[in-house]
Amino acid sequence: MEFYNSDSLYYIFGEVIKLHYYRAHKSLEKVGLYPGQPQLLFSLLKKDGQSQKELSGKLKVKPATITVMIKRMEKAGLIYRKSDEEDQRISRVYLTDKGKEVSGEVKELFKTINKECFSNFTDEEQVILRRLLLQIKENLKIGLEDEKSNKL
Repeated sequence: MEFYNSDSLYYIFGEVIKLHYYRAHKSLEKVGLYPGQPQLLFSLLKKDGQSQKELSGKLKVKPATITVMIKRMEKAGLIYRKSDEEDQRISRVYLTDKGKEVSGEVKELFKTINKECFSNFTDEEQVILRRLLLQIKENLKIGLEDEKSNKL
């Protein structure tokens, strides 16, 4: 079987990723969010008042990307920035009441999508799938590390 025939694992995996992304994107549009923004909200739910640098590190995105996200979410009234009381150079990010409310809505949306994804899976099948996906993730990490070390 060729790797990109419509019945290959590679092709099906790509289709699942695209469908999941599309489904999530459409759901997020209903609450006025863009992909990537829920992770920022959830990170602030866990620890409000993080610096932009902390958020950039936790979300594994460039500082410039965080800045754009924050500006957009600030404009939507979901978060606000405030200078650190001890170091005025540091800008801390906080959830607004609206941001907390939207976070709850997003959690429910993700629960619905999760239910759709795994509705006809047994608990055992979900455990096996989780293990296999973690294995794929690890294989890809190793491939990236190998690629980095070969370039040096």
